[in-house]
Amino acid sequence: MARTRSPGRFRRPLIPVLSLALAASLGVAVPVTAAAARATYPFQNPGLSVDARVSDLLGRLTLDEKISLLHQYQPAVPRLGLKAFKTGTEAVHGVAWTSYGDQQIIADKGTVFPQGVGLASTWDPDLIRQVGHVTGTEARGYHSTNDERMVWGLNLWAPVTNLLRDPRWGRNEEGYSEDTTLTAAIASAYGKGMQGDNAKYLLTAPTLKHYLANNNETNRSTTDVQLPQRVLNEYDRQAFKPIIAAGGATGVMSAYNMVNGRPNGVNPDLAGVVRSWTKKDLFNVTDAGLADSLSGSGTDPRWNTNYYPDFTQGDAAILKAGNDSFTADNLNASITVNAIKDALAKGLIKAADIDTAVGHALSLRVRLGEFDPDGGPYGKIDASVLNTDANKRLNRRTAAEAMVLLKNDRRALPLAKASAKKVAVVGPLADVVYTDWYSGKSPYKVTPVDGIRAKLGAGASVTAERGDDRIALKDVKTGKYVTGGSGDAGAALSVSDTAPAAASQFDVTDWGDGIVTLRNAANGKYVGWNWSNFVNDQAEPSGWFVQQQFALEKQPDGNVKLRYAGYETHETWFSSGNYVRVGDDGKLTLGRKEDASVFAQDTLVDGAAAVAKAVKGADQVVVMAGSNPSVNGREAYDRPSTDLPAGQRAIVRAALKNNPKTTLVLENSYPTAITWEQEHVPAILWTSHAGAETGNALADVLFGDVNPSGHLTQTWYRSDSELPSIFDYDIIKSNRTYLYYQGKPLYPFGHGLSYTSFRYGVPKVSSAGGTITASVAVTNTGKSAGSDVVQLYTHQRTSRDKQPLKQLRAFEKVSLGAGQTRTVRLTFKTADLAHWDVTRGKSVVESSTYDLLVGASSADIRQRTSVPVRGETIPARDLTATTRAESFDDYSGVKLVDESKVSGTAVGGAAGAWVKYAGAQLGSGLTGVKARVARAGGGDTTIQVRLGGPTGRLVGTVTVPSTGDKYAYQDVTAALSGATGRQDVYLVFGGDARLASFSFTSGR
Repeated sequence: MARTRSPGRFRRPLIPVLSLALAASLGVAVPVTAAAARATYPFQNPGLSVDARVSDLLGRLTLDEKISLLHQYQPAVPRLGLKAFKTGTEAVHGVAWTSYGDQQIIADKGTVFPQGVGLASTWDPDLIRQVGHVTGTEARGYHSTNDERMVWGLNLWAPVTNLLRDPRWGRNEEGYSEDTTLTAAIASAYGKGMQGDNAKYLLTAPTLKHYLANNNETNRSTTDVQLPQRVLNEYDRQAFKPIIAAGGATGVMSAYNMVNGRPNGVNPDLAGVVRSWTKKDLFNVTDAGLADSLSGSGTDPRWNTNYYPDFTQGDAAILKAGNDSFTADNLNASITVNAIKDALAKGLIKAADIDTAVGHALSLRVRLGEFDPDGGPYGKIDASVLNTDANKRLNRRTAAEAMVLLKNDRRALPLAKASAKKVAVVGPLADVVYTDWYSGKSPYKVTPVDGIRAKLGAGASVTAERGDDRIALKDVKTGKYVTGGSGDAGAALSVSDTAPAAASQFDVTDWGDGIVTLRNAANGKYVGWNWSNFVNDQAEPSGWFVQQQFALEKQPDGNVKLRYAGYETHETWFSSGNYVRVGDDGKLTLGRKEDASVFAQDTLVDGAAAVAKAVKGADQVVVMAGSNPSVNGREAYDRPSTDLPAGQRAIVRAALKNNPKTTLVLENSYPTAITWEQEHVPAILWTSHAGAETGNALADVLFGDVNPSGHLTQTWYRSDSELPSIFDYDIIKSNRTYLYYQGKPLYPFGHGLSYTSFRYGVPKVSSAGGTITASVAVTNTGKSAGSDVVQLYTHQRTSRDKQPLKQLRAFEKVSLGAGQTRTVRLTFKTADLAHWDVTRGKSVVESSTYDLLVGASSADIRQRTSVPVRGETIPARDLTATTRAESFDDYSGVKLVDESKVSGTAVGGAAGAWVKYAGAQLGSGLTGVKARVARAGGGDTTIQVRLGGPTGRLVGTVTVPSTGDKYAYQDVTAALSGATGRQDVYLVFGGDARLASFSFTSGR
């Protein structure tokens, strides 16, 4: 059946930003009648169990009503007193925004906390649980502003638990860590806080994003993430399993990307393994427009997998895979509803499949108290809970605890308030507080300059200097300058001024990778493209389409061409080109590179020289360098490089050269290569974009009112050259993250300094009831109170398989007064030592000696001991049993592929590709091999069986015939000769083929 969804719907639309105050003007849902509201049904009885209430309500709904509840915007059912229900309020670090149809409504009255990566940098689950509770409470506050219109929902899309294995990921700011243990602890705390403390009811319902292995933005929907069995089970699933098992979330969101050849939207994990992690009902949702990316004929091919030929088949598969709600087509539920009805009529799904999904949705709504006559224990929360003084204090504390002291030579920090009479705050982040795509809009912001001024009081002079170059651009052809408007509304840029007046001067901020922003000197507004003209009317770079980005491209003659580098500058949107040219009317417009206008660039103010002047004679200098969350990395855009922008590096050097009392504050959302700065700058402090209280929290730490206690949640590498491709997810084979990385990082995972010092005693180890405990006496040996994160790592000495160099098992943040000692108990389960045994497809704790390493980071190990663990010995492989091809030990040139569209993983290979099955006990008497294969192409190819290596002794050759389709499998056999003893077996592909399983046989 022919259907059309909006092109590119699964990307965020170009939409106006509305405030909470405007929400009431949005569309109207069907009101609940007074008679229906008074009616009493068993599903409204709080005394019944959740299952009984859901069962009663399911029995009262018609089939059409049930199908309508599969869409993100669940309509009201007036005859039963059901109000409308909406999934998806964004709340990664505080309530951020919601959508109503194609309108984005920004939370503008609540608390904006530090970004997710900042929250995790506290290493303090108790604190983050409080943050989660405030977020959940404020979500209820916003929800109370709804009337019949369901704008603010209680199904929150947070936290993001995708592992931060690559520092270039555009959404690094949203996640927590490259480590599963830390991620689970922080996410569980945030999620439990959002759910509240009532054993029966939910404050809100958090949803984990994004299942599974979603860690690149470039081609994110069509990326086929390759997850070998160990990486899948030991790493990426562990970003979700412990949280669901601990009750830290009420469901997961299925991600856009593919895993092993199959889109996550139809990942069978959603109905299977994910639900096996808990006895509670889970409510799973699709990411926005995911259905379009599976079967969105006619949409942008960069996001469209065309895995299914139409929406009927695609939506049916999405439902059967374990998704309970379709996030698609804004308020227009008809496309989803019609596809589901068509699928039901064609027998692709059953009514029971609909009941299962709707039952999960209703279970969530019962636990939210929606059907209780009084709305449940959280039903009376109103907007008075938003941004209270207590919330502000928690926000300030959290922002301070999230900051990480990276370097502090000769106790350069804390700064002395008494002697700081003149302070220069320089750099592009000196006088701003940036928010990101998943931030709310705080009613107030405290910038670094604001915070330092407030800290030092009226007796100190605190000045700000951004360090931007100020330039003018003269059109070489006409001799006139590019000019904007001087009022707040700006004007369409044109070439008009004959001399560089204020409106024709622009401050250039270097954000790295050749990208700059242009801020007009006359009105302080940024230049942006409005789809018709370039206008200087933007408060800051922002929005889904970030239209305020440019590149100044030097030409051989020293002049420049101006390339518009705004988001989505490709042929779909700008078929005429994305270089700036002067039109016939004198206004700037877009054109092809060869038609671009050439400009003479006059540098009127050298930014580095301005910094040098500003810092001379200052008692202290604070350089605020870092990123713009809308420019450097964001949803749908990965960072090309980890380098600090050259223009910002020049600011750091100018400040340090002219004043040695320089502290670098790096404010960004990800690891950055600052090797030169680490070698030369006396003190370096890192913070994420930390929300409304950024300036106050920064001043608290810089001047010692708060002793820094944050620790890094990722490895910081020295350069991009140490990173493999962002598309390489096999952390074991490619030696990624602190678990396997063998080099010397710039800063190791877990690193974080303090203004005091700590001594660790010899750990005492005990083991009982499947639990291992290391008790460590920690002493504050300094002269000031402080907190440290005591970290316990393990290392397995012997194993059949490659093991991590070390792995975090437990941690505790301990606060101590000067000279105080406290014993910290670090506990983990023996079962946590398990890894995935590929030979038998299960988790196994091997018998071995395990080193217990106690330290202040993964590289700063202070004490160590060991404990013997009696587990099991992984036996030799038995290849006479059916062996799944995906259970290999090593590989080259192969791809993991979907055995069918519903389930199963096979191995796809081309000529020369191979897979290894180590340590097989072949015994004697093996005479044959049986393989289940598929080949879409014509003719035959082969799979060779070799021993000892991919070019080792040939003992058999399997002929793979054409089966006509990559999903059409056939059993084939071949003879084996000389396959005896304990061997590493290699299967070498002679051409394109798929292998699902195989076994060795003994003949008769």
